[in-house]
Amino acid sequence: MFHMAAQGTTWKQEITAGLTSFFTIAYILVVNPAILADTGMPYSYALLATVLVTVIGCFLIGVWGNAPIVLTPGMGINAFFTYTIVEGFGLTWQQGLAAVFAAGCVFFIAAVTPLAGQLTSAVPESLKLGITVGIGMFLSFIGLQKGGLIAADEDTFVTLGSLSSSLPLLTIFGLILTLALFVRKVKGSFLIGITVTTVAGLFFGIEGEQAGTHVSFSGYGSMLKALDFSGWLELSFWVSVFSLTIIIMFESMGLLQGMLPDQNKFSRSYQASAIAALSAGVLGTSPTIPTVESASGIAEGGRTGVTAIVVGVLFALSLLFAPFFTSIPEGAIAPVLVIVGGLMVQEIRHITFHDMSEWFPAYLIIGLIPLTSSIADGIAFGFIAYPLLKLALGRPRAVSPLMYMISGLFLLNYILLLGL
Repeated sequence: MFHMAAQGTTWKQEITAGLTSFFTIAYILVVNPAILADTGMPYSYALLATVLVTVIGCFLIGVWGNAPIVLTPGMGINAFFTYTIVEGFGLTWQQGLAAVFAAGCVFFIAAVTPLAGQLTSAVPESLKLGITVGIGMFLSFIGLQKGGLIAADEDTFVTLGSLSSSLPLLTIFGLILTLALFVRKVKGSFLIGITVTTVAGLFFGIEGEQAGTHVSFSGYGSMLKALDFSGWLELSFWVSVFSLTIIIMFESMGLLQGMLPDQNKFSRSYQASAIAALSAGVLGTSPTIPTVESASGIAEGGRTGVTAIVVGVLFALSLLFAPFFTSIPEGAIAPVLVIVGGLMVQEIRHITFHDMSEWFPAYLIIGLIPLTSSIADGIAFGFIAYPLLKLALGRPRAVSPLMYMISGLFLLNYILLLGL
């Protein structure tokens, strides 16, 4: 079913990759409910919804797409849902979930029609590579933040963190250990690094911020009918739907293009991503996307859907052991994010640098994804700049009609956001 021999992998390798991906993305069990709770949504319900939609997404992409990708509520999109759609546009969280469901329906239609393949072929190779590199930079940036190696600064926005603090020191320890294991090609190097660093952190009293959190899932069934379409006549509702659709469609496309070891699996993986995103609105969370942390499992050797299924199983079991996983310190997760980000940045060598109309839009994507902390905004600026530069060179036919339409939609999205 998974064609392991043909893909040069084994059950042991796939399970190890799944364990690595899980421990790298386990922080979403804490972070996503915490962000969604700011909308007024019950924390416990948001946690259960996060687990359920991840289990569904991982099994879908594992069985249908045979891909080693984790589908879980996306960082950035959850913040967009909470702080833009609910707090900014004034929708209730129930109306926000209705917008998520509507956006997921549009995404699904695109994914099961020829439009998905046309979108993929319409995007220039330089932009696809820019997305991969930009995501790698973003992943490293997240890791450095989580590990306390960089911190906010009033004058320079970011600066070197305090190296006298325990968290940065734990991160440096984990980074040195994990790098040493990885360059020596030790199997399970990321998983070993996370485990040893976690034990070291616990020994010195360093735990996850939500360690010991008590949750209760009683009454969750009410979430399954929480969708509220009462605001469907309001402009803010449709701007929310449009924005979410643009984000989940193109983030999913960019992430799958950037991470899938076998691009022949793109179509089915894209369809699985669409179904998972649609189910998020019903289950009670922000949309799912293929998470960048999937790259850690792929780097560990994950090549088939078994990796994703292992992650799904572990997420389901995590409900029984939530206090343990919430105790994993960010200093144990950060090294893996930094290393995987560096591996993805290597793709920059394939970008064509003799033509500025090709490399500059890719450069915008690479720079703006980490600097705006938004994959969608980074992609948008690059996609808008690409046809403009081709037009400036008098080469309008170098851009496909569909690419012009995509760029126009990104531009329209910003115009509508300005109107609100």
